[in-house]
Amino acid sequence: MTPALQSHATRLLCELAPVIPVLVIENPAHAAPLARALVAGGLPVLEVTLRTPGAIEAIAEMSAVPGARVGAGTVLSAHDVLRAKSAGATFAVSPGATAGLISACSAEALPLLPGAATASEVMALLEQGYRTMKFFPAGPAGGPAYLKALHGPLPQATFCPTGGVSPENARDYLSLPNVACVGGSWVAPAKLMAAGDWDGIVALAREAAGLPR
Repeated sequence: MTPALQSHATRLLCELAPVIPVLVIENPAHAAPLARALVAGGLPVLEVTLRTPGAIEAIAEMSAVPGARVGAGTVLSAHDVLRAKSAGATFAVSPGATAGLISACSAEALPLLPGAATASEVMALLEQGYRTMKFFPAGPAGGPAYLKALHGPLPQATFCPTGGVSPENARDYLSLPNVACVGGSWVAPAKLMAAGDWDGIVALAREAAGLPR
């Protein structure tokens, strides 16, 4: 799967909702009810970060939820690609991009949303054929003003900013012509997951799904 085809696939995913929940799941038992709550709230595209021991199991559980489009986040290596694909992930998200990671995603036909934070990194990914990218870490890298400045010389690139995105600034990102959606963890707080407050998460998801873009 070429980078161009990967970017086409990830762009379609980004267009499904204004927010992609970035999920850190400690307890795999939370995975299925969490996915159902987020989908019910209007956020079908879910990124499960590979930062916890139960992440792969969580991806497998979420992939069985009707309407959920589940991907793996913090994908750093070919090994991560294989693990994510075998668990049912339909896309991968990385904070950056390496030749090995790009090669693995191409070989496994797993669409990659590669990370970039500088003009040179964006240009390098464009050369590879990627047009849809993750802007990370969005806040520390310069926020909406930085992305707005990138649009002038690099209008071919479209971004999903992640890292420091919140309900307070999401609209600033989503109003930009080169932003397709944003990634954020606020829609699935650890406290609500631990309490099993799935209705509360549905409400947060509905608010996020209603953000204008």
